[in-house]
Amino acid sequence: MKKSIFYKYISVFFVILSVGFMLLTIIVSSMTIKSANTQRINVAQNTAVYMLDFLKTEYNSSLQETPYNLPFDYFVLMKKEQFSSTIDILSKNAEKMTIIITNEDAEILICTEDLYSGTITDEDIVYDIANAQSELLYTNMGGMFSEKYSVYIVPMKYKENDTTSAGALMVCFSTNDVDELTMSTVRTIVLSSLWVMIASFVAVYFITEKIVSPLRQMSYATKQFASGKFDVRITVDGEDEIAELATAFNTMAQSLAEIEYTRSNFIASVSHDLRTPMTTISGFIDGILDGAIPQEKQAHYLAIIGQEVRRLSRLVTQLLDISRMEAGNRKFEKKPFDICEMARIILFSFESKIDAKRLDVEFNAPDDKLYVYSDKDAINQVIYNICENAVKFSNDGGKYRITISDEGSFVRISVYNEGEGIAPEDIPHIFDRFYKSDKSRGMDKTGVGLGLYICSTIMDHLGEKIYVESEYGKYCCFVAEITKYKGKLPVTEDNEQ
Repeated sequence: MKKSIFYKYISVFFVILSVGFMLLTIIVSSMTIKSANTQRINVAQNTAVYMLDFLKTEYNSSLQETPYNLPFDYFVLMKKEQFSSTIDILSKNAEKMTIIITNEDAEILICTEDLYSGTITDEDIVYDIANAQSELLYTNMGGMFSEKYSVYIVPMKYKENDTTSAGALMVCFSTNDVDELTMSTVRTIVLSSLWVMIASFVAVYFITEKIVSPLRQMSYATKQFASGKFDVRITVDGEDEIAELATAFNTMAQSLAEIEYTRSNFIASVSHDLRTPMTTISGFIDGILDGAIPQEKQAHYLAIIGQEVRRLSRLVTQLLDISRMEAGNRKFEKKPFDICEMARIILFSFESKIDAKRLDVEFNAPDDKLYVYSDKDAINQVIYNICENAVKFSNDGGKYRITISDEGSFVRISVYNEGEGIAPEDIPHIFDRFYKSDKSRGMDKTGVGLGLYICSTIMDHLGEKIYVESEYGKYCCFVAEITKYKGKLPVTEDNEQ
């Protein structure tokens, strides 16, 4: 049977709470019993000491009044009535204790309210009386009591230094009331524990439910995600860790939904960009083979076929490049190189396209040479891509400007063009994989939305920065920031001269 978190949490809580209350009951009961017994023993000792002093005082007084020595047991019997009333009063004040006076032969001389008479047969008590020893015993006094009593024995001597006993004074008390007190304490603790446990269970139920409920929702949501539904969201309640987890889960769900949307668009884009050139290539080849295209025009159509093949090649190359970077197979090697020279060469490579659009070109750089420290081929790919996009999306006759500036710790390369620009809602996604802001393909008929993603991925791997600034309907400016080289400049023919 599957055990839920709720069941486990409640079970552990119940075990901990039960063990805790059990230990509390044992400790409190033990302390109660110990405290009650200690109190009874102290009362018994004090009663015995008081009674013994009283008997000694009376006995010594009688010796002064009588010209001959009167044995202690005879003296006690003579004064029995007087002593019995005193003992009865003491026993009642001493929490229902039974007080017994015996002679040296363990014969009972006086007992509280004349409850017991005869000779005590308990061997331990007889031994303590005969040897004048004081002791606390737990006994039924040889069957005198129906249950075991705590018996405190105090020997009585004729003189302080005597080793023989004239008898003993015993204070006996039952522990039944202590047991009743203990049981009452236990009942009180158990009852209190039950109420506390009930209240705790109610609290734990709601707390656990609050914790488990978002987890249940997440479990349901993940199953929905597995079936391709990414519109499920978790209810966020509060500001605790569970709420943070729910918020993070919703953020993840939103990202998955965006990825799924992008993936769908990518499949549509790639399908279109693969199908269109393949259809063109197939149609023209069939036309040439069937003789539908005159021989004098075949060269023109073969040139179109070559252009479409190169387009397919670029697409495959981009896809393979992304795959290599994501798998970590593309290695980057940083070294110093002149970024100004690289930008000039890239600009010259677009000369024909720039002339075709009659662009107003500006190239601004603080020096002829400005060295950066990064992977040359990778940076060339990034700069080429953003320069190509700037030419592609420029208005005819608009400004096209490349600006290189030294910012101290890094070099900033800005590629500016006047054109449609990027809509504000598209800017956060412009570097996403397969994302195309020109969804109508009105101006970009060759790309599939991978170029800028590749640029962003390259810059991330190199630890550099790339971003875009744009005002929709006016301009667009891509900016790359590359680490400046601060070491000794590499030796070139120009440097040697």
